[in-house]
Amino acid sequence: MPTRSWYDGPDDVAPVRVAAGRFDDPAGAVGIETMLVSVGDGPVWHVPLTYRDAPLDGAQEWLIGTTEHSVLGRRWVYDAIGDPVYAAQVTAVIREAGHEADEEFEIDGQRVPRESDLKLSGSGAEVPAFATITEVRDGDPAVIGTDTVTITVNRVPTVAVDPADAGVLTACWSGQETPVVAARLR
Repeated sequence: MPTRSWYDGPDDVAPVRVAAGRFDDPAGAVGIETMLVSVGDGPVWHVPLTYRDAPLDGAQEWLIGTTEHSVLGRRWVYDAIGDPVYAAQVTAVIREAGHEADEEFEIDGQRVPRESDLKLSGSGAEVPAFATITEVRDGDPAVIGTDTVTITVNRVPTVAVDPADAGVLTACWSGQETPVVAARLR
């Protein structure tokens, strides 16, 4: 995180996972995870990530690094605001009043559901889907401009949700039971 322009916390303290949730890529090719982390006594940071099996063309500035998955092999990890698959899925979840993907793990050959520790909920919105990202501005909030909609991603999700809000992705986790805005469509 110290290499990201929006981060203003300490460089010498490791981030600690607070909660995480994921979205499914309809094509099944890209992992999409929303991480919440804290660093020392600072705020909870919203860090969306994507994982790919090959580098994403034109997204070098969003590359965080690579990792090795025990089954899937090498993965390229991106700050998700620069990944069109993330932008499409966040827009879809908000538009469709969706939520985080169901998680499962396997025990003795049986799939068992796992309760997510991050509840993500779309409010519903009448906005069109998009085809192209036209600009990305990093910061807090980060701004993803597309050919049909603008997505803002709050790096520190502290804005409480107004019941009249439409076009938002809210987040709740242990210690933050009142929904806060993680992303918004405009």
